[in-house]
Amino acid sequence: MARICQEQHPLLTVITAPLIFSSFFKNASFSSFQSFHTRCLDKASILASSDEVQPEDGKPINPWRLCSSQHVEEVKCIIRILPIWSTGVLYNMAMTQQGTYVVFQALQSDCRLGNNGFQIPAGSFTVFNMLALTIWIPIYDRIVVPRLQRITKIEGGLTLLQRMGIGIVVAVVSLLVAAFVEEKRRSIALREFTVLSGRSEVSPMSGLWLIPQLMLCGLSEAFGIIGQIEFYYKQFPENMRSVAGAFLFLGLALSNYFCSLVVMAVHRTTGNGRGENWLAGDLNRGRLDLFYLLTAAMAVVNLAYFIVCARWYKYKDLKAAATAAAAEEIPMEVVKNSKE
Repeated sequence: MARICQEQHPLLTVITAPLIFSSFFKNASFSSFQSFHTRCLDKASILASSDEVQPEDGKPINPWRLCSSQHVEEVKCIIRILPIWSTGVLYNMAMTQQGTYVVFQALQSDCRLGNNGFQIPAGSFTVFNMLALTIWIPIYDRIVVPRLQRITKIEGGLTLLQRMGIGIVVAVVSLLVAAFVEEKRRSIALREFTVLSGRSEVSPMSGLWLIPQLMLCGLSEAFGIIGQIEFYYKQFPENMRSVAGAFLFLGLALSNYFCSLVVMAVHRTTGNGRGENWLAGDLNRGRLDLFYLLTAAMAVVNLAYFIVCARWYKYKDLKAAATAAAAEEIPMEVVKNSKE
């Protein structure tokens, strides 16, 4: 490390420091590896006194007061990614809400397929979400990406943040479609309900009308979720790949907690004196369509927040990151040569 060289040969450190840091960072103003917005953290790796390091190996005596530049860069990386990660938490919340209540919609819809009496199980409707993913991913990789690459000259056709933004936009559209379908299902059920297999007040509208919103939801996940996975794994350093994988699942876990908070707030604020609210047990007595519109409005706000974060974010330069790993070895070689 540079501080070892500073202790042994201060003049040599002054001469080689610009070369080390010029290879460490590609741009001096807005580096993709060292963020301009987090330069204040560099103080954590500044050697104030030679008593702060061990003379044998150059390691800090108190890691809480002095740390290596690698640790500083890891903290910077997490700070830079946190705003984008927070938009993913809100995005996952919208997808979770729709995936949950579509089952209740199917339970109060006519799920018969044809005239043979066969009924599609309400819990099986989510398979159309996976079906959209299965169909779209190979089409996107084999047909869409090559054409986009020729137009945009970007690897993958679109940047990772652009793909995540498209996922949020499609999520908003799917929520609006879900609200429209639920409003039609509810209005038909209130006018003329039927009784199927012991269930009461089931809308005669076919449950197949739930497929478009599920297909859009799967299309949104193809852009949003997969974009998040690639974003975390490409923007985190090599030694933080396990943290990158944990970030996605942490966001999914938090989104489920936020969903519970939103549902609790809706139950408390929309219920009238008779105990009925937007998310009543009987969807025909509730207003699930308004809840979908509320979730869509939250997704629109999240989209605006995502655009702000995406404009602020600077991608990590993979070449600069590779050079940075090699630069960590330069001072050690200098120390060895100086001792000889």
